[in-house]
Amino acid sequence: MQKKIYVTGMDDDAAAGKVDEAVKAIAGVTSVVSTAAKCQVCVDYDEGTAGIEDAINAAISSAGVTVLG
Repeated sequence: MQKKIYVTGMDDDAAAGKVDEAVKAIAGVTSVVSTAAKCQVCVDYDEGTAGIEDAINAAISSAGVTVLG
């Protein structure tokens, strides 16, 4: 499944890189692309993995970025 997550606080490419690194570490995530200019994180993941959406949001937050919605 692919999900587009809108965020605030991802002000530059360095912050986007931290988000990418944190989200890629989650089991079940197949790809992630964070774009600071669009304030969004696009994640492909296995939706059958229990609790993965919460884990993705927590990983984004751990990188100092706020998930909207």
